[in-house]
Amino acid sequence: MSKLDALPYPFMRPEFLDALEHSKSACAESGWQPIHLSLQSEQQKGFMPLYLKQHSMGEYVFDHAWANAYHENGLAYFPKLLTAIPFTPSTGQRIAGIDNLDASHCGQLFEEVLSVADETDASSWHMLFPDSQLLALFDDPRLLRRSGVQYHWHNHDYGCFDDFLGMMNSRKRKMVRKERAEIVRQSIDVEVLIGSAIDADIWALFYQLYERTYAKRNGTRGYLTEAFFSQIARTMPEQIAMAVARQNGVPVACALYFFDSETLYGRYWGSVGEFSYLHFELCYYRGIEFAIELGLKRYDAGAQGEHKLMRGFEPTQTASLHWIKHPQFNDAIAQFLTREEKGIAEHMRQAAELLPFKVPN
Repeated sequence: MSKLDALPYPFMRPEFLDALEHSKSACAESGWQPIHLSLQSEQQKGFMPLYLKQHSMGEYVFDHAWANAYHENGLAYFPKLLTAIPFTPSTGQRIAGIDNLDASHCGQLFEEVLSVADETDASSWHMLFPDSQLLALFDDPRLLRRSGVQYHWHNHDYGCFDDFLGMMNSRKRKMVRKERAEIVRQSIDVEVLIGSAIDADIWALFYQLYERTYAKRNGTRGYLTEAFFSQIARTMPEQIAMAVARQNGVPVACALYFFDSETLYGRYWGSVGEFSYLHFELCYYRGIEFAIELGLKRYDAGAQGEHKLMRGFEPTQTASLHWIKHPQFNDAIAQFLTREEKGIAEHMRQAAELLPFKVPN
């Protein structure tokens, strides 16, 4: 077994979740009060993250309309209970520590969630971006299922980036090559650094750029503190990589990745100024190259972004589970989700038609 084969889903590692809490990025003061659940099974101790939320920020499965409907009817939507990885819209496991997880384990945890909901007067419980195994195991009629769409790149046994380009139609292949040539024309070099190779100066620059990106986007400093990044750099470097762009030797942009045995996760990026196509180079093309080099099966470059389609990222359905305490609101939300599901299916169909790959003869 290679070192890469042993790498777990990074966002359920204690090191990642501890860094969120110790850095005050996800804590009671920020509206993410941790009340995690444990599960004893034979000689194993399982764990499921659970947060008492006072808002819906940082989740990427949007329920603002639900909260507004509660408010308009004189009811409180908050607090609510949430099983998710804070600020991380990446599909994966949401229960750790149990090797042979089954429906009885999930049923036991669900009943514990309902008890916590009674104790905290929570309106609802939401599990965001669970993997397909959990979706099947949490098969309870009291749970509503919601679908979403992201765009992921899939490795079809490519040996190099040119193999991937070779699957594209001529027009899109020329577009990608033109965009990448523009990086060279601007005298920009890109290097992907792994773990301890990312020195303190690069981390400091990255955080400045992270804050700059959020300031331009919504006027905030971002959800994550500098202490969070400092802690994960120390505690889980073997699953962190960073693409660093330098212009004439001076660092001008960074993109942060996490990875496990199968998937590369693109998370945050920023630059000191405007550079043509540099976002695409760091967040898409360099990530694809890196995934091919590592032999990874998939590249999850984050939520949203339909422009990813023309660059070879395929529409991928995501899911979430929802328990709504109020019977009438449960029924209304269930009807809404039925209508929304039809729209998601149509979007998936239309998105697939925009992919840049050659049509088989």
